[in-house]
Amino acid sequence: MKNYSFTRTAALAVASLSLASVPLHASSHREAPMITHLPKLDSTDFYMFNSYEAGRSNFVTIVACYIPIQAPYGGPNFFEMDPDALYEIHVDNDGDAKEDLTFQFQFTNTRKDIALPIGPAGNQRMNAIPLVQAGQIFSTNNAALNVVESYTIKLIKGNRRTGTTQDITNAKDGSKTFIKPVDYIGAKTLPDYEAYVDLLTYSISIPGSATPGRVVVTQRKDPFVVNLGETFDLINFNPLGPVDGRRDVLDDDNVTAIILEIPKEALLKNANSPIIGAWTTASKISAAGTNQVSRLSMPLVNELVIGLKDKDKFSMSEPKDDVANFVDYVTHPTLPALIELLFGVKAPTAFPRNDLVAVFATGVSGLNQPANVSPGEMTRLNTAIAAVPREQQNNLGVIAGITKGVLDASKADLAGFPNGRRPGDDVVDIALRVVMGKLLTPDVAPIGDAPLTDGAYIDARMFRDKFPYLNSPIVTSPLDLNEISITLQSAAKPQGPYSSVPVEYDQAGRTISTSKPTGDAFFYKLKTNAKIGLDEISTTKEKVIIGINPL
Repeated sequence: MKNYSFTRTAALAVASLSLASVPLHASSHREAPMITHLPKLDSTDFYMFNSYEAGRSNFVTIVACYIPIQAPYGGPNFFEMDPDALYEIHVDNDGDAKEDLTFQFQFTNTRKDIALPIGPAGNQRMNAIPLVQAGQIFSTNNAALNVVESYTIKLIKGNRRTGTTQDITNAKDGSKTFIKPVDYIGAKTLPDYEAYVDLLTYSISIPGSATPGRVVVTQRKDPFVVNLGETFDLINFNPLGPVDGRRDVLDDDNVTAIILEIPKEALLKNANSPIIGAWTTASKISAAGTNQVSRLSMPLVNELVIGLKDKDKFSMSEPKDDVANFVDYVTHPTLPALIELLFGVKAPTAFPRNDLVAVFATGVSGLNQPANVSPGEMTRLNTAIAAVPREQQNNLGVIAGITKGVLDASKADLAGFPNGRRPGDDVVDIALRVVMGKLLTPDVAPIGDAPLTDGAYIDARMFRDKFPYLNSPIVTSPLDLNEISITLQSAAKPQGPYSSVPVEYDQAGRTISTSKPTGDAFFYKLKTNAKIGLDEISTTKEKVIIGINPL
């Protein structure tokens, strides 16, 4: 690996780039046995954070991702939501582990049955086409779309099934029906996918709020970054290796994301209660009734905390019942014991693990724990803690300021996980460190300050800094036969630390370019899955341009 030194000025942003196309394998968030049979109702990730888009400080963004294993070449039938299901986001705004608000999404899939005349006069048939598209689709014209997904949104106050129900409507025309963009089939079918998605991003009127929110339901690149295969293979990697030394196996997967931006005034019980909790569920509708089959909030809970025999039970449960059903998995977790067994390191000896109860079930005192809290697993957010701009976010969130169990608030990013969850928070590294005692003192957690990592790197600058925050879906058309993936990383010193930077790829010119960082000197490191040659390296007033050549 070579480092390249340059000199000069401007602003640095961080992200990773896939040049051209993607490899041909997929991933899964199959956290419980039952949900593997219902992939359309499988929630993959849940995010909730104070919006950090400029000018949106009075809003909270909530993201619920569904339908794992979305290969970008997954046609001719792509990844529709289930019309016989309810997809819901629940909000607890008084700390009692029960929903006070539910945002309920229900989808309808309308087939237009576009047909073509086939055969000569006298022997002609009108036959339905076999594809979801009959031609190109534009932001201003989707007439060629053969399947139209639409959805409605209800706001339920109180119990999700017996509370008061009101419609959430389009703030521009009052309509109750919204259109979901078709999945990103490819660049020929959808020449400008993001313009098309933007047109189907709606300003919404929320009952009880004078300020409109925003919503879009759309396919996105899977935002979760994890060394998944090696993690589940008895942690088949060095957990003390470099934070960017392994591969994110989700780098070629997409998900379907329900993305809401809601004014704080519509979420809070009152101005004196700024802390909210939230989770997402999916429920199957049948003649027998509506039955919850999926539940997700804090990352990795059902995968790595709940015992195998209780995973389906957790998927069907509610936070208010967690103490009765699952508390032993949190107070006496098995993962640290497995890590001790596999690597010969000493697991924490503090029992019960009240530190984990705080992170997963009550919120942390002084950070995001509501008054008179009732325990229940959910993501909790203190909406009064100001959002941190993307460029200044620390991917370790709150624990960035913790040493030997003591918090130095000046070094912590209090707007990050576990105070909510942002797309760039490295929840895998955070969870590994917390479960091995990051919040405890060294006498009961001997390796509590060890920089444990799965080696798959993530930070906020790998994502957008405005709604909908998550990145465009991965596509495989047009297909670059070289299938080269490149990550460009930058540092102020040769020894690092290096962070990924956003890159523009000029396929015709075979160059990558990035904004010039600040400072008098900077260094770059290229990571790639194939052999490439480096051509001329040049700078302009605003950019660094690197010529590349596949070998």
